[in-house]
Amino acid sequence: MWLAFSIGVGVVSAAMATDPSPQIPMRASSKRSNNSIHPVDVETPPVRTPTPIIYREIKHFKKWIPWLVPAFVVANTVMFIITMYVNNCPKNSVSCVADFLGRFSFQPFKENPLLGPSSATLLKMGALHVKEVVDGDQGWRLITCNWLHGGVFHLLANMLSLLVIGIRLEREFGFIRMKSCLMFWDCVAVRVGLIYIISGFGGSLMSALFLQSNISVGASGALFGILGSMLSELITNWTIYANKVASFVTLLVIIAVNLAVGILPHVDNFAHIGGFLTGFLLGFVFLIRPQFGWVSQRYAPPGHSSSARPKFKKYQCILWAVSLILVIVGLSLGLVMLLRGVNANDHCSWCHYLSCVPTSRWSCNTEPAYCSSTQLGSQVNITCSTNGRTTTYFLPGASSSKIQSLCSQQCS
Repeated sequence: MWLAFSIGVGVVSAAMATDPSPQIPMRASSKRSNNSIHPVDVETPPVRTPTPIIYREIKHFKKWIPWLVPAFVVANTVMFIITMYVNNCPKNSVSCVADFLGRFSFQPFKENPLLGPSSATLLKMGALHVKEVVDGDQGWRLITCNWLHGGVFHLLANMLSLLVIGIRLEREFGFIRMKSCLMFWDCVAVRVGLIYIISGFGGSLMSALFLQSNISVGASGALFGILGSMLSELITNWTIYANKVASFVTLLVIIAVNLAVGILPHVDNFAHIGGFLTGFLLGFVFLIRPQFGWVSQRYAPPGHSSSARPKFKKYQCILWAVSLILVIVGLSLGLVMLLRGVNANDHCSWCHYLSCVPTSRWSCNTEPAYCSSTQLGSQVNITCSTNGRTTTYFLPGASSSKIQSLCSQQCS
């Protein structure tokens, strides 16, 4: 051990040679006779107990267990089974496909290659037909036609597509809670379900404005609405996504391919386009997400203000407002035009090419079948007004639905 003293200034520094310890200030007397050393009184600051930090869980985007989209699939399937039961092919047709199914058997391939019911049955069940909507005051057909399908192939294609793209959206967005103006009412609305139903209505509306002589069924308009909403969701939430350009290009390719298929005959591409545009606008309204870094006050740590960063970016709010106005005005204007009997083809001479492009391999003539029939006992002569073909059938107790079914076969 060694000691070093600085007597002149009255301070002594002491240190251990083998065990270095903190230096302790010492006070020493300047007189040689008194060599006592006194430690300096050092005031120890009071120890403060640290304030416990309260951690709150910051919840990420909540994923919803999908049940609505599967429910839509079940509803469409049940409606198809009911339609086939009402169709009762053995009673109304001479020959049916899959006779072993009894009244659930399908119309002949020549009449319906999709393995499904007759046009008369679809019309009876609620298919879209402009004459019935305008003259018969049956506007409900704009909704019911989206739950009917022309055949097994048609049903499978639409339902598989709905499961693939619909479940993904439902998992991500699920339910939205909206406070009413009374603040104490807590309403719940299903976002994906609203997009599906409203897009289906928009597709039916556009189809009715351009294809006024056809019977239209299917959920394709609603499906294209889901695709459109996926595209707008990516655009409005652009800043929170990674690999956004690749996702954007992939979506564009999928949409373009599906719309290109619509130029084939007997495909209602106007329903596809109308549903896509409606869903695209609704995506900006229903699928908007908070910007990255915003924390709700409910989950914010103490002292953190959620107002430091706005919940949505300005461009998101602008897209939300513009899209809401466009979808309301567009659907309202289209419905008024339809109920007034407006034919959109009169104002757009080239628009019919959006639904079908004629080639040397197929014709776009989709006029409904009209026939004249004469009956003598069990003998029925049916003549197609389109091609002039006449065929004689022996039908005891022929009904009007059976004659219409034979007319469709005769003119196909």
